[in-house]
Amino acid sequence: MFFNFRVAVLDDVYQLVALEQQCFTLDRLSQRNFHWMISRANSCLIVVEHKGQLAGYALLLFHRGTSLARLYSIAVSHAWRGHRLGQRLLEEAQTRALSRNCAWLRLEVRVDNPAAISLYEANGYQRFAVVEDYYEDHAEALRYEKRILRDAPPPTRQVPYYQQTTEFTCGAACLLMAMAAIDTSRPMSRKEEIQLWREATTVFMTAGHGGCSPQGLALAACRRGFEVRLLVSQLGSLFLDGVRRPEKKAIMKLVEEHFAEDLEQAGVITERTSNFDICAAIEAGFKPVILISSYRFTRLKAPHWVLITGCDEEFVYLHDPDVDHSRQHKSIDCQHLPVSHEEFMRMSTFGSRRVRAAVMLRGRVAIQPG
Repeated sequence: MFFNFRVAVLDDVYQLVALEQQCFTLDRLSQRNFHWMISRANSCLIVVEHKGQLAGYALLLFHRGTSLARLYSIAVSHAWRGHRLGQRLLEEAQTRALSRNCAWLRLEVRVDNPAAISLYEANGYQRFAVVEDYYEDHAEALRYEKRILRDAPPPTRQVPYYQQTTEFTCGAACLLMAMAAIDTSRPMSRKEEIQLWREATTVFMTAGHGGCSPQGLALAACRRGFEVRLLVSQLGSLFLDGVRRPEKKAIMKLVEEHFAEDLEQAGVITERTSNFDICAAIEAGFKPVILISSYRFTRLKAPHWVLITGCDEEFVYLHDPDVDHSRQHKSIDCQHLPVSHEEFMRMSTFGSRRVRAAVMLRGRVAIQPG
């Protein structure tokens, strides 16, 4: 029996909605959802048909700027079960993800769906997390992933994840995660997130509240007893170019002068360099908080902080604290994101002056008396 696999078009929407109604009782994609996925989303919606009738679909979501794809949903019509279409859709999804230069494929599955769990595990997917209260009926989800580019062990998962709760606290959220990875007894709370931002903020930015400066983040980590390395590509003000009003620039300069004085008093040395050896820093036990340009992820030119969680010969792995729900992203899409070294070098510079900045921290090593 011949089945045709192809990318969905808008004419498929009505059949897709009918298929969704048949296969799922909760968390259904709507007609508007399907229309958006086909016409606007950074996605690939694969359908399988027999004689013009849809028999199933698989929906892939891609994370811009990374080597990660997510299998958002897979469905097979009741009438066509028993023809291994689930297996073939999964294989087709992996092929499409590879064609987009993705190295990892992740997914979620209901804990009470043994057939789907067996399918994924038989295809080499490894469970890495359990999420409570994930679905509409509060059921748990199991999270799986597979390295599809070539066989290799998954990245180590020793860094907890925290989603920023405001648009201006990415730096504070990254510092929270880094400190909790070093000291597992430290809680990650919104109260501490806001407190860190208060200590590290530049006060102003292009619009709205200011984000966190590398100097402010370094000071906040130092005050909490961590060993800190502060690396910047250039000394002086890093974000003034994005602010137009002279009175705002004057306040930002004043804040940065105070940061510089406090850093000197705390004994934190600012290293001027553009060469951030991330892998070596991780090997030495540091948790690197890195400034990037959000343009590589969102096409918006703004400074943004991420936390590096791992590194190997091919990829840098990072936590992005900003979950973009408008793109159907969930926290799984922002954890341990694989980014090629070439792409990471491009994204870790900001602005016309190509600013680079890193705040690296680790636990202080006790010196034994001789």
